[in-house]
Amino acid sequence: MESPRFLSRTDLLGLAVLALLLVVILPLSLDVFRLNLVAKYLTYAFVAIGLVLCWGFGGILSLGQGVFFGLGGYCMAMYLKLEASSVENTKIQSTPGIPDFMDWNQITQIPWFWQPFHSLTITVIAILVVPAVFAFLIGAAMFKRRVGGVYFAIITQAIAAIMTILIIGQQGYTGGINGITDLRTLKGWDIRPDHAKVVLYFVEVAFLFGAILLALFVRHSKLGRILVAMREKEDRVRFSGYSVANFKIFAFCLAAMFAAVGGAMFTLNVGFMSPSFVGIVPSIEMVIYTAVGGRLSIFGAIYGTLLVNFAKTSLSESFPQLWLFGLGALFIAVVLIFPNGLAGIWRDYVQPLFDKLISKRKPGSDPTGGKSFGPVADGAPAE
Repeated sequence: MESPRFLSRTDLLGLAVLALLLVVILPLSLDVFRLNLVAKYLTYAFVAIGLVLCWGFGGILSLGQGVFFGLGGYCMAMYLKLEASSVENTKIQSTPGIPDFMDWNQITQIPWFWQPFHSLTITVIAILVVPAVFAFLIGAAMFKRRVGGVYFAIITQAIAAIMTILIIGQQGYTGGINGITDLRTLKGWDIRPDHAKVVLYFVEVAFLFGAILLALFVRHSKLGRILVAMREKEDRVRFSGYSVANFKIFAFCLAAMFAAVGGAMFTLNVGFMSPSFVGIVPSIEMVIYTAVGGRLSIFGAIYGTLLVNFAKTSLSESFPQLWLFGLGALFIAVVLIFPNGLAGIWRDYVQPLFDKLISKRKPGSDPTGGKSFGPVADGAPAE
């Protein structure tokens, strides 16, 4: 049986190792530029955690998480852009006091749906609420009609394509293909210098651990067990009296909120947001991050995100034409060779070695207590 505690020993060990890596090792060993790259990679880790809950535990494969990542990023970008578009900063425009791309498109006043983003409080609320509401509408329309599996994945992929086209087409309100750029300050604090990048990195790490703790809480709760049961035997859960659609909607909305927080942090760390992070390709890459790390492991998904993005940066710098082939080969390897990702490799090959070492030191004892604490499942059975 699963441990009733909120955090098992394996969870605590995973948190400690990750904290050592993100809080001590990487900041001490990397310069500011590389550390900011890690901060960019970690924004995708929020999406990966949401996909573990949604796809790994609930069996809901979404190929449109880039939509929610983009919604969170655009909400933050709208606030930052309005702050950067003061009358003094835009006095050379034909209409001072509005974002530059609106002035280029002959818009003379800020649209009504931009007005609430003058407030940081409303912006933070919107980052969480707007993607959640959008995910709720999609989930209610699909899950209430028992649309799932590959059909749901294709629909979310289509929504990602539609959202990209919409953002590009409404250039005067969204910045078009270039996105929202030239973001400078957050409540008067300049986010562009190196010291600001370091501060934002640690703020993001703190938010990431908050997301991990929330995901672990869901995993250990009754909700987490029901999600796993739905993945394995959906009809049996439905016949037991549970509303499968409502549980799926909740998991999908929670994953959307995680992705939106990652998008908002991406905007703060990188300094812009564009439709190139909303469409089909980035959404599929986010799924690959999760699959490489292990879609049943919260910590594995984070390490998978870091590994794939480090590989992407290294190959893009040295062999820019080969990265897409490498990404495709990596995805094929996940499907054919190690379907449980890095966490599965740890569980199947590395952890048994540690168990043997422990058993040798303590003759006659069972180091696992009769159960496996492998990070691949993080409490959920592997398929």
